[in-house]
Amino acid sequence: MHIIPRLVISAVRGGLGKTTLSLGIIAAWRNQGKQIASFKKGPDFIDAGWLGAAAGRPCYNLDLFLMEEENILRSLARHTNGMDAAVIEGNRGLYDGVDESGTYSTARLAKLIGSPVILIVDCTKSSATVAAVVLGNKLYDPAVSVRGIILNNVSPGRHETVIRKAIEKSSGIPVVGAVPRMRQGEFPERHMGLTPFHEHPDVEKAIVASAAVAEKYLDLAAVWHIAGGAGPLKAVQEPVHSSVDPDRPTIGVIRDKAFQFYYPDNLEALEQQGARLLEINALHDRELPSIDALYIGGGFPETQAAELARNVSFMASLRAAVEKGLPVYAECGGLIYLGRSLRLNDSIYPMTSVLPADFVLEKKPQAHGYTELEITGPNAFFEMPCTLRGHEFHYSRIANSEALRGMVFSMRRGHGIDGACDGIAYKNVLATYTHLHALGSPQWAPSIVNKAREYRMSGAGTVQ
Repeated sequence: MHIIPRLVISAVRGGLGKTTLSLGIIAAWRNQGKQIASFKKGPDFIDAGWLGAAAGRPCYNLDLFLMEEENILRSLARHTNGMDAAVIEGNRGLYDGVDESGTYSTARLAKLIGSPVILIVDCTKSSATVAAVVLGNKLYDPAVSVRGIILNNVSPGRHETVIRKAIEKSSGIPVVGAVPRMRQGEFPERHMGLTPFHEHPDVEKAIVASAAVAEKYLDLAAVWHIAGGAGPLKAVQEPVHSSVDPDRPTIGVIRDKAFQFYYPDNLEALEQQGARLLEINALHDRELPSIDALYIGGGFPETQAAELARNVSFMASLRAAVEKGLPVYAECGGLIYLGRSLRLNDSIYPMTSVLPADFVLEKKPQAHGYTELEITGPNAFFEMPCTLRGHEFHYSRIANSEALRGMVFSMRRGHGIDGACDGIAYKNVLATYTHLHALGSPQWAPSIVNKAREYRMSGAGTVQ
Protein backbone atom coordinates (compact mmCIF):
# COMPACT_ATOMS: atom_id res chain seq x y z
CA MET A 1 0.00 0.00 0.00
CA HIS A 2 1.45 3.35 -1.09
CA ILE A 3 0.20 6.36 0.88
CA ILE A 4 1.47 9.79 -0.09
CA PRO A 5 -0.01 13.17 0.91
CA ARG A 6 -1.00 14.86 -2.34
CA LEU A 7 -3.18 17.55 -3.79
CA VAL A 8 -4.24 18.88 -7.16
CA ILE A 9 -4.08 22.63 -7.70
CA SER A 10 -6.85 23.64 -10.10
CA ALA A 11 -8.93 26.71 -10.96
CA VAL A 12 -12.23 27.74 -12.46
CA ARG A 13 -10.41 28.81 -15.65
CA GLY A 14 -6.96 29.32 -17.09
CA GLY A 15 -4.89 32.35 -16.21
CA LEU A 16 -5.65 32.40 -12.49
CA GLY A 17 -2.17 31.70 -11.18
CA LYS A 18 -2.11 27.91 -10.87
CA THR A 19 1.56 27.74 -11.76
CA THR A 20 2.67 30.60 -9.51
CA LEU A 21 0.74 29.23 -6.51
CA SER A 22 1.85 25.64 -7.18
CA LEU A 23 5.44 26.86 -7.30
CA GLY A 24 4.86 28.81 -4.11
CA ILE A 25 3.43 25.85 -2.21
CA ILE A 26 6.25 23.56 -3.35
CA ALA A 27 8.96 26.09 -2.51
CA ALA A 28 7.39 27.03 0.84
CA TRP A 29 7.15 23.40 1.89
CA ARG A 30 10.75 22.84 0.84
CA ASN A 31 11.66 25.77 3.09
CA GLN A 32 10.12 23.71 5.90
CA GLY A 33 12.44 20.81 5.06
CA LYS A 34 9.90 18.72 3.16
CA GLN A 35 10.72 16.73 0.02
CA ILE A 36 8.08 17.40 -2.62
CA ALA A 37 7.37 15.55 -5.87
CA SER A 38 5.85 17.71 -8.60
CA PHE A 39 3.60 16.78 -11.51
CA LYS A 40 1.92 18.67 -14.33
CA LYS A 41 -1.42 17.60 -15.76
CA GLY A 42 -1.28 17.76 -19.54
CA PRO A 43 1.56 17.85 -22.07
CA ASP A 44 3.03 21.23 -21.09
CA PHE A 45 6.83 21.59 -20.97
CA ILE A 46 7.26 25.12 -19.63
CA ASP A 47 5.14 24.89 -16.48
CA ALA A 48 6.64 21.48 -15.76
CA GLY A 49 10.15 22.92 -16.03
CA TRP A 50 9.36 25.59 -13.45
CA LEU A 51 7.69 23.09 -11.10
CA GLY A 52 10.75 20.87 -11.32
CA ALA A 53 13.03 23.80 -10.58
CA ALA A 54 10.98 24.65 -7.49
CA ALA A 55 10.97 21.03 -6.30
CA GLY A 56 14.65 20.49 -6.98
CA ARG A 57 13.92 17.35 -9.02
CA PRO A 58 12.26 16.59 -12.36
CA CYS A 59 8.54 17.28 -12.77
CA TYR A 60 6.58 14.53 -14.52
CA ASN A 61 3.58 14.96 -16.81
CA LEU A 62 0.31 13.09 -16.25
CA ASP A 63 -2.07 13.09 -19.20
CA LEU A 64 -5.19 10.98 -19.69
CA PHE A 65 -5.17 11.47 -23.47
CA LEU A 66 -1.56 10.43 -23.96
CA MET A 67 -1.31 7.72 -21.30
CA GLU A 68 -3.16 4.68 -20.07
CA GLU A 69 -4.53 5.01 -16.54
CA GLU A 70 -2.18 2.33 -15.20
CA ASN A 71 0.83 4.25 -16.49
CA ILE A 72 -0.36 7.40 -14.73
CA LEU A 73 -0.78 5.57 -11.44
CA ARG A 74 2.55 3.82 -11.92
CA SER A 75 4.33 7.10 -12.61
CA LEU A 76 2.79 8.78 -9.58
CA ALA A 77 3.76 5.90 -7.29
CA ARG A 78 7.28 5.60 -8.69
CA HIS A 79 8.13 9.29 -8.49
CA THR A 80 6.67 9.85 -5.03
CA ASN A 81 8.62 7.02 -3.45
CA GLY A 82 10.50 8.49 -0.50
CA MET A 83 8.82 11.89 -0.84
CA ASP A 84 6.85 13.72 1.84
CA ALA A 85 4.09 14.92 -0.50
CA ALA A 86 3.11 15.48 -4.12
CA VAL A 87 1.74 18.60 -5.79
CA ILE A 88 -0.05 18.17 -9.11
CA GLU A 89 -0.80 21.30 -11.11
CA GLY A 90 -3.91 21.01 -13.28
CA ASN A 91 -4.52 22.75 -16.58
CA ARG A 92 -7.31 25.09 -17.68
CA GLY A 93 -10.49 24.94 -15.60
CA LEU A 94 -11.20 21.99 -13.32
CA TYR A 95 -13.75 20.34 -15.62
CA ASP A 96 -12.37 21.53 -18.96
CA GLY A 97 -11.51 18.73 -21.36
CA VAL A 98 -11.71 18.02 -25.05
CA ASP A 99 -15.52 17.89 -25.16
CA GLU A 100 -18.70 18.81 -23.29
CA SER A 101 -18.19 15.87 -20.92
CA GLY A 102 -14.81 17.13 -19.77
CA THR A 103 -12.98 14.09 -21.14
CA TYR A 104 -9.31 14.10 -20.05
CA SER A 105 -9.97 16.97 -17.61
CA THR A 106 -8.13 17.79 -14.39
CA ALA A 107 -11.22 16.61 -12.49
CA ARG A 108 -10.97 13.14 -14.03
CA LEU A 109 -7.28 12.96 -13.23
CA ALA A 110 -8.00 13.93 -9.61
CA LYS A 111 -10.56 11.13 -9.33
CA LEU A 112 -8.20 8.59 -10.88
CA ILE A 113 -5.37 9.35 -8.47
CA GLY A 114 -7.68 9.85 -5.47
CA SER A 115 -6.41 13.33 -4.78
CA PRO A 116 -8.14 16.23 -3.01
CA VAL A 117 -8.42 19.43 -5.04
CA ILE A 118 -7.69 22.99 -4.07
CA LEU A 119 -9.63 25.32 -6.36
CA ILE A 120 -8.52 28.85 -7.26
CA VAL A 121 -11.40 31.25 -7.95
CA ASP A 122 -11.41 34.75 -9.42
CA CYS A 123 -12.95 37.45 -7.23
CA THR A 124 -12.73 40.30 -9.73
CA LYS A 125 -15.84 42.50 -9.47
CA SER A 126 -17.74 39.73 -7.64
CA SER A 127 -18.65 38.86 -4.07
CA ALA A 128 -21.31 36.28 -3.13
CA THR A 129 -21.46 35.13 -6.76
CA VAL A 130 -18.03 33.59 -6.16
CA ALA A 131 -19.71 31.28 -3.65
CA ALA A 132 -22.20 30.19 -6.31
CA VAL A 133 -19.29 29.32 -8.61
CA VAL A 134 -17.66 27.28 -5.85
CA LEU A 135 -20.90 25.46 -5.06
CA GLY A 136 -21.40 24.69 -8.74
CA ASN A 137 -17.93 23.15 -8.96
CA LYS A 138 -18.64 21.06 -5.84
CA LEU A 139 -22.00 19.76 -7.09
CA TYR A 140 -21.07 19.34 -10.77
CA ASP A 141 -19.35 16.05 -9.92
CA PRO A 142 -19.62 15.09 -6.22
CA ALA A 143 -16.95 12.42 -6.77
CA VAL A 144 -14.37 15.19 -7.23
CA SER A 145 -13.04 16.05 -3.78
CA VAL A 146 -12.83 19.86 -3.72
CA ARG A 147 -11.39 20.41 -0.24
CA GLY A 148 -10.08 23.98 -0.22
CA ILE A 149 -10.52 27.34 -1.95
CA ILE A 150 -7.97 30.02 -2.78
CA LEU A 151 -9.37 33.45 -3.54
CA ASN A 152 -7.46 35.33 -6.24
CA ASN A 153 -7.70 39.02 -7.15
CA VAL A 154 -9.51 39.73 -3.90
CA SER A 155 -9.53 43.04 -2.03
CA PRO A 156 -8.50 42.65 1.64
CA GLY A 157 -11.13 43.72 4.15
CA ARG A 158 -14.87 43.64 3.57
CA HIS A 159 -14.63 42.16 0.05
CA GLU A 160 -12.64 39.19 1.29
CA THR A 161 -14.80 38.72 4.40
CA VAL A 162 -18.07 38.64 2.43
CA ILE A 163 -16.72 36.08 -0.04
CA ARG A 164 -15.25 33.86 2.70
CA LYS A 165 -18.52 33.78 4.64
CA ALA A 166 -20.59 33.16 1.51
CA ILE A 167 -18.41 30.23 0.43
CA GLU A 168 -18.22 28.56 3.81
CA LYS A 169 -21.97 29.03 4.43
CA SER A 170 -23.12 27.68 1.06
CA SER A 171 -20.64 24.88 0.40
CA GLY A 172 -18.83 24.24 3.67
CA ILE A 173 -15.48 24.28 1.85
CA PRO A 174 -12.82 26.20 3.78
CA VAL A 175 -10.99 29.14 2.22
CA VAL A 176 -7.27 28.38 2.63
CA GLY A 177 -5.86 31.46 0.95
CA ALA A 178 -6.66 34.96 -0.28
CA VAL A 179 -4.32 36.56 -2.81
CA PRO A 180 -4.81 40.23 -3.70
CA ARG A 181 -4.46 41.59 -7.19
CA MET A 182 -0.75 42.03 -7.85
CA ARG A 183 1.42 43.85 -10.29
CA GLN A 184 3.10 41.80 -13.00
CA GLY A 185 5.03 39.09 -11.21
CA GLU A 186 8.36 37.43 -11.70
CA PHE A 187 7.35 35.40 -14.75
CA PRO A 188 7.71 37.16 -18.12
CA GLU A 189 5.48 35.57 -20.74
CA ARG A 190 6.24 34.61 -24.31
CA HIS A 191 4.03 33.35 -27.09
CA MET A 192 3.80 29.88 -25.53
CA GLY A 193 3.23 30.96 -21.94
CA LEU A 194 5.78 31.41 -19.19
CA THR A 195 9.38 31.92 -20.15
CA PRO A 196 11.25 28.61 -19.79
CA PHE A 197 13.13 28.58 -16.52
CA HIS A 198 16.35 27.85 -18.47
CA GLU A 199 16.16 31.38 -19.93
CA HIS A 200 14.96 33.27 -16.86
CA PRO A 201 17.64 35.73 -15.67
CA ASP A 202 17.20 34.74 -12.02
CA VAL A 203 15.39 31.47 -11.45
CA GLU A 204 16.08 31.33 -7.74
CA LYS A 205 14.76 34.86 -7.21
CA ALA A 206 11.54 33.98 -9.03
CA ILE A 207 11.02 30.85 -6.97
CA VAL A 208 11.76 32.70 -3.73
CA ALA A 209 9.18 35.31 -4.75
CA SER A 210 6.54 32.64 -5.37
CA ALA A 211 7.30 31.06 -1.98
CA ALA A 212 6.88 34.46 -0.35
CA VAL A 213 3.42 34.80 -1.93
CA ALA A 214 2.39 31.39 -0.60
CA GLU A 215 3.78 32.02 2.86
CA LYS A 216 2.08 35.41 3.12
CA TYR A 217 -1.34 34.71 1.62
CA LEU A 218 -2.00 30.97 2.07
CA ASP A 219 -2.72 28.93 5.17
CA LEU A 220 0.00 26.39 4.45
CA ALA A 221 -0.85 24.29 7.50
CA ALA A 222 -4.43 23.92 6.25
CA VAL A 223 -3.18 23.07 2.76
CA TRP A 224 -0.87 20.41 4.23
CA HIS A 225 -3.79 18.97 6.21
CA ILE A 226 -5.84 18.70 3.01
CA ALA A 227 -2.99 16.92 1.23
CA GLY A 228 -2.73 14.49 4.13
CA GLY A 229 -6.37 13.50 3.64
CA ALA A 230 -5.56 11.62 0.43
CA GLY A 231 -6.00 7.87 0.71
CA PRO A 232 -3.67 5.15 -0.58
CA LEU A 233 -2.85 5.07 -4.28
CA LYS A 234 -4.31 2.28 -6.36
CA ALA A 235 -1.78 -0.52 -6.60
CA VAL A 236 -0.23 -1.17 -10.02
CA GLN A 237 2.57 -3.56 -10.89
CA GLU A 238 5.85 -2.15 -12.17
CA PRO A 239 7.06 -3.58 -15.50
CA VAL A 240 10.22 -5.67 -15.46
CA HIS A 241 13.04 -4.13 -17.47
CA SER A 242 15.57 -6.32 -19.20
CA SER A 243 19.11 -6.35 -17.88
CA VAL A 244 21.31 -3.54 -19.17
CA ASP A 245 23.65 -4.42 -22.04
CA PRO A 246 27.22 -3.68 -20.88
CA ASP A 247 27.99 -2.51 -24.44
CA ARG A 248 25.42 0.27 -24.35
CA PRO A 249 24.67 2.44 -27.37
CA THR A 250 25.18 6.16 -26.92
CA ILE A 251 22.32 8.48 -27.80
CA GLY A 252 23.10 12.16 -28.09
CA VAL A 253 20.52 14.61 -26.76
CA ILE A 254 20.80 18.25 -27.82
CA ARG A 255 20.05 20.27 -24.68
CA ASP A 256 20.80 23.98 -24.67
CA LYS A 257 18.89 27.26 -24.73
CA ALA A 258 17.41 26.44 -28.13
CA PHE A 259 16.32 22.85 -27.39
CA GLN A 260 15.01 22.24 -23.91
CA PHE A 261 11.62 20.53 -24.20
CA TYR A 262 12.15 16.94 -23.09
CA TYR A 263 9.85 14.84 -20.95
CA PRO A 264 11.91 13.30 -18.12
CA ASP A 265 10.01 10.06 -18.77
CA ASN A 266 11.33 10.00 -22.34
CA LEU A 267 14.95 10.33 -21.29
CA GLU A 268 14.49 7.76 -18.53
CA ALA A 269 12.81 5.37 -20.97
CA LEU A 270 15.82 5.52 -23.29
CA GLU A 271 18.09 4.68 -20.38
CA GLN A 272 15.80 1.86 -19.23
CA GLN A 273 16.10 0.37 -22.70
CA GLY A 274 19.86 0.29 -22.26
CA ALA A 275 21.05 3.55 -23.79
CA ARG A 276 23.69 5.89 -22.43
CA LEU A 277 22.69 9.55 -22.90
CA LEU A 278 25.18 12.22 -23.91
CA GLU A 279 24.17 15.88 -23.73
CA ILE A 280 25.17 18.01 -26.71
CA ASN A 281 25.11 21.79 -27.18
CA ALA A 282 24.25 22.90 -30.72
CA LEU A 283 25.14 26.49 -29.87
CA HIS A 284 28.70 25.96 -28.64
CA ASP A 285 29.97 22.48 -29.59
CA ARG A 286 32.18 22.67 -32.68
CA GLU A 287 31.07 19.31 -34.05
CA LEU A 288 28.80 16.38 -33.33
CA PRO A 289 30.55 13.83 -31.09
CA SER A 290 30.74 10.14 -31.88
CA ILE A 291 27.27 8.75 -31.06
CA ASP A 292 24.94 5.96 -32.17
CA ALA A 293 21.74 8.03 -32.48
CA LEU A 294 20.59 11.59 -31.94
CA TYR A 295 17.45 12.95 -30.25
CA ILE A 296 16.56 16.61 -30.86
CA GLY A 297 13.61 17.82 -28.82
CA GLY A 298 11.50 20.94 -29.02
CA GLY A 299 12.21 24.40 -27.71
CA PHE A 300 12.65 27.90 -29.04
CA PRO A 301 15.23 27.73 -31.85
CA GLU A 302 13.85 31.06 -33.07
CA THR A 303 15.25 32.87 -30.01
CA GLN A 304 18.70 31.44 -30.71
CA ALA A 305 18.48 31.41 -34.52
CA ALA A 306 21.47 33.69 -35.13
CA GLU A 307 23.74 31.71 -32.80
CA LEU A 308 22.60 28.39 -34.25
CA ALA A 309 23.25 29.68 -37.77
CA ARG A 310 26.74 30.88 -36.83
CA ASN A 311 27.81 27.42 -35.65
CA VAL A 312 28.52 26.28 -39.19
CA SER A 313 30.95 23.53 -38.25
CA PHE A 314 28.46 21.79 -35.96
CA MET A 315 25.71 21.89 -38.59
CA ALA A 316 28.09 20.51 -41.19
CA SER A 317 29.11 17.63 -38.93
CA LEU A 318 25.46 16.80 -38.20
CA ARG A 319 24.65 16.83 -41.91
CA ALA A 320 27.60 14.55 -42.66
CA ALA A 321 26.54 12.13 -39.91
CA VAL A 322 23.03 11.93 -41.37
CA GLU A 323 24.44 11.11 -44.79
CA LYS A 324 26.50 8.39 -43.11
CA GLY A 325 23.27 6.89 -41.72
CA LEU A 326 23.10 8.25 -38.16
CA PRO A 327 19.61 7.62 -36.71
CA VAL A 328 18.05 10.97 -35.80
CA TYR A 329 14.68 11.53 -34.12
CA ALA A 330 13.54 15.17 -34.00
CA GLU A 331 10.37 16.90 -32.85
CA CYS A 332 9.06 20.45 -33.35
CA GLY A 333 12.08 22.70 -32.68
CA GLY A 334 14.29 19.83 -33.76
CA LEU A 335 12.33 19.59 -37.01
CA ILE A 336 13.02 23.29 -37.65
CA TYR A 337 16.73 22.82 -37.00
CA LEU A 338 16.91 20.04 -39.57
CA GLY A 339 15.38 22.30 -42.22
CA ARG A 340 17.12 24.61 -44.68
CA SER A 341 16.15 27.94 -43.19
CA LEU A 342 14.10 29.80 -40.60
CA ARG A 343 12.58 33.17 -41.44
CA LEU A 344 11.92 35.60 -38.59
CA ASN A 345 10.30 38.82 -39.77
CA ASP A 346 12.70 40.14 -42.44
CA SER A 347 15.66 37.92 -41.49
CA ILE A 348 16.42 34.45 -42.83
CA TYR A 349 18.73 32.15 -40.87
CA PRO A 350 20.29 29.03 -42.42
CA MET A 351 19.72 25.79 -40.53
CA THR A 352 21.36 22.37 -41.07
CA SER A 353 19.76 21.65 -44.49
CA VAL A 354 19.29 17.98 -43.65
CA LEU A 355 15.70 18.35 -44.90
CA PRO A 356 14.55 20.58 -47.83
CA ALA A 357 12.09 22.51 -45.65
CA ASP A 358 11.95 26.30 -45.24
CA PHE A 359 10.29 27.51 -42.03
CA VAL A 360 8.49 30.76 -41.26
CA LEU A 361 7.65 31.91 -37.73
CA GLU A 362 4.19 33.47 -37.55
CA LYS A 363 2.66 35.67 -34.86
CA LYS A 364 -0.27 33.32 -34.24
CA PRO A 365 -0.26 29.59 -33.42
CA GLN A 366 -0.28 27.38 -36.48
CA ALA A 367 -1.34 24.31 -34.49
CA HIS A 368 -2.22 23.68 -30.86
CA GLY A 369 -3.63 20.56 -29.26
CA TYR A 370 -3.60 16.80 -29.15
CA THR A 371 -2.68 14.76 -32.20
CA GLU A 372 -3.40 11.25 -33.37
CA LEU A 373 -1.20 9.82 -36.08
CA GLU A 374 -1.38 6.78 -38.31
CA ILE A 375 1.92 5.48 -39.66
CA THR A 376 1.41 5.32 -43.42
CA GLY A 377 4.95 5.32 -44.79
CA PRO A 378 8.30 3.60 -44.26
CA ASN A 379 10.60 5.20 -41.69
CA ALA A 380 13.50 4.30 -39.45
CA PHE A 381 11.61 3.99 -36.17
CA PHE A 382 8.00 2.79 -36.45
CA GLU A 383 6.50 -0.20 -38.18
CA MET A 384 3.19 -0.18 -40.02
CA PRO A 385 0.39 -0.40 -39.04
CA CYS A 386 0.78 1.76 -35.97
CA THR A 387 -1.19 4.57 -34.32
CA LEU A 388 0.41 7.16 -32.07
CA ARG A 389 -0.98 9.85 -29.79
CA GLY A 390 0.85 13.08 -29.05
CA HIS A 391 0.45 16.84 -29.01
CA GLU A 392 1.59 19.87 -31.01
CA PHE A 393 2.04 23.56 -30.27
CA HIS A 394 3.96 25.65 -32.75
CA TYR A 395 3.98 29.08 -34.29
CA SER A 396 6.07 28.06 -37.26
CA ARG A 397 4.96 26.65 -40.59
CA ILE A 398 6.76 25.15 -43.56
CA ALA A 399 6.57 27.58 -46.49
CA ASN A 400 7.24 24.92 -49.12
CA SER A 401 5.33 21.98 -47.63
CA GLU A 402 3.74 21.15 -51.00
CA ALA A 403 7.19 20.28 -52.35
CA LEU A 404 8.13 17.91 -49.52
CA ARG A 405 8.36 14.19 -50.04
CA GLY A 406 8.54 11.34 -47.58
CA MET A 407 5.91 12.34 -45.01
CA VAL A 408 4.96 9.19 -43.12
CA PHE A 409 2.25 10.22 -40.63
CA SER A 410 -1.39 10.61 -41.62
CA MET A 411 -3.24 12.99 -39.28
CA ARG A 412 -6.34 11.49 -37.69
CA ARG A 413 -6.40 14.44 -35.32
CA GLY A 414 -4.44 17.67 -35.35
CA HIS A 415 -2.71 19.71 -38.03
CA GLY A 416 0.82 18.37 -38.37
CA ILE A 417 2.80 19.90 -41.24
CA ASP A 418 0.06 20.63 -43.76
CA GLY A 419 -3.22 19.70 -42.11
CA ALA A 420 -3.10 16.15 -43.43
CA CYS A 421 0.39 14.79 -42.81
CA ASP A 422 3.33 15.00 -40.43
CA GLY A 423 6.66 13.25 -40.05
CA ILE A 424 9.39 13.73 -42.67
CA ALA A 425 11.58 10.68 -43.26
CA TYR A 426 15.01 10.83 -44.89
CA LYS A 427 17.56 8.03 -44.60
CA ASN A 428 17.54 7.23 -40.84
CA VAL A 429 15.97 10.59 -39.92
CA LEU A 430 12.40 11.08 -38.71
CA ALA A 431 11.34 14.64 -37.91
CA THR A 432 7.86 15.71 -36.83
CA TYR A 433 5.89 18.55 -35.27
CA THR A 434 4.22 16.07 -32.90
CA HIS A 435 5.67 15.51 -29.43
CA LEU A 436 5.34 11.92 -28.19
CA HIS A 437 5.43 10.80 -24.57
CA ALA A 438 7.17 7.55 -23.75
CA LEU A 439 4.41 6.41 -21.37
CA GLY A 440 1.81 6.90 -24.08
CA SER A 441 3.88 5.52 -26.96
CA PRO A 442 5.65 2.49 -25.45
CA GLN A 443 7.25 1.56 -28.78
CA TRP A 444 9.05 4.91 -29.06
CA ALA A 445 12.04 4.32 -26.76
CA PRO A 446 12.75 0.70 -27.81
CA SER A 447 12.66 1.69 -31.48
CA ILE A 448 15.21 4.47 -31.01
CA VAL A 449 17.54 2.35 -28.86
CA ASN A 450 17.31 -0.63 -31.22
CA LYS A 451 18.15 1.60 -34.17
CA ALA A 452 21.11 2.99 -32.22
CA ARG A 453 22.32 -0.57 -31.55
CA GLU A 454 22.06 -1.42 -35.24
CA TYR A 455 24.09 1.64 -36.16
CA ARG A 456 26.68 0.82 -33.51
CA MET A 457 26.97 -2.80 -34.65
CA SER A 458 27.46 -1.64 -38.23
CA GLY A 459 30.73 -0.03 -37.10
CA ALA A 460 29.59 3.48 -38.04
CA GLY A 461 28.76 4.67 -34.51
CA THR A 462 30.82 4.95 -31.34
CA VAL A 463 34.01 2.95 -31.04
CA GLN A 464 33.27 -0.74 -30.43
